[in-house]
Amino acid sequence: MGSPAGGGSRATVQAAADAPETVPRTGGTRTIPGPRRRRAHRLVPWAGAASPPPPPPPPAGAAAPPRRGRSVAVSSVTATAVLTLAGCGVLILHLVQRQTGTVGLLVGVGLAMVPLPFVLGALAWLNLTARVPLRHTVFCLAWGACAATTVAIVANNWTASYLTSHQGPLGELLGAGIATPLIEETAKATALLVLLLPLGQRLRCHGRRTGRPCAPLLHRLPTPRRPRTYARRPAGPHARGRLRLRPYLRPLPYLRPAPPSGGGPHRRSRPRTLAAGVVLGGMTACGFAFTENALYLGRAFTSDQRQRLDSIGLGDPPSLRDFDGTVQTFVLRALLSPFAHPLFTALTGIGLAVALTTGRRWLARLAAPTGLLLAMALHGTWNAAADLGTDGFLVVYGALMVPCFAALVCFAAWARSRAARHAARRGRRSAGVA
Repeated sequence: MGSPAGGGSRATVQAAADAPETVPRTGGTRTIPGPRRRRAHRLVPWAGAASPPPPPPPPAGAAAPPRRGRSVAVSSVTATAVLTLAGCGVLILHLVQRQTGTVGLLVGVGLAMVPLPFVLGALAWLNLTARVPLRHTVFCLAWGACAATTVAIVANNWTASYLTSHQGPLGELLGAGIATPLIEETAKATALLVLLLPLGQRLRCHGRRTGRPCAPLLHRLPTPRRPRTYARRPAGPHARGRLRLRPYLRPLPYLRPAPPSGGGPHRRSRPRTLAAGVVLGGMTACGFAFTENALYLGRAFTSDQRQRLDSIGLGDPPSLRDFDGTVQTFVLRALLSPFAHPLFTALTGIGLAVALTTGRRWLARLAAPTGLLLAMALHGTWNAAADLGTDGFLVVYGALMVPCFAALVCFAAWARSRAARHAARRGRRSAGVA
């Protein structure tokens, strides 16, 4: 027997239970109504929490919104690299101008640009296989033309003066045959290592996926590991974990899994990786050779111009024979050996590519130092051939440089044809699946 007040109370409770709930629940309990403060320390959302809806797309005529979550380190590293290379460029320009003069510098730069399109064209053709990004090739070219030549000129001058003062004529031979190749090849090979250093790593955040502003993640959720799909993985050097491997220099699986038909595993070739090593090393050496040719050609022109003025002062008529030194230097460096420096540094690039992709531990540890030592040895032999006279130089040129250059051309043709064959095979497979 209930009172009207009690009946009204039960009706109110029943109506409140049937009404839709507008107060959010957390963990099965009702929260206290009122404003809730956002927890600032919770940087990672709950695993079961629903992600907010993505932001609406901008209208067709509006400009694209700026990308959020881009790390400032990328811009700072890029700006630092550009400023460093620009500073080295100004310094090397000043050093060359001091040795050649203004007129000699202009003549040397103009003559040094003659073989440049042929070398760059050959490397661009090989880059169709390597697919190295343009920014990396430009960086290597600028590094060789500015940074490597600056280090080489300063270090070579100091080494030559030190060896000459202590060893005499023997010091000149040691400087040209040992010290110069060691300094120059090390300076050029540094560009390849700079590309692999983990500089400017972008900070991952959820802002790109959810549209919220990017914040540093102090507590990251553990990401599940991918299962191993290969029977054997490359056992390369321990330095791989400390490098930021580019897609064209990334270690590939050494063995593919067995096909469904039951056939055995087979080796996987790496034409793109080896071609990328040649392209990176060749681009660095191309920039280095350009600045070096400008220096030597400008110096030869300045010397010939002084001799020509002396002959005019003595009453002799000027002629083209007054510039024999410039012509001889141009024929030797621009016509006979435009691919000399790219050939030397290509050995370093191939060794580094093999070290990053091979599955044999001993080969991974020896490939990069062996490639660098071969580049130094070939460079030293080329420098020593200049002191053997015309006959000795031609013998070294025909017996060593021509076969090495032919082997590099054959390798480039093999890598290009192998890549085209793989592309055609993938096209046939995709057409068959479709």
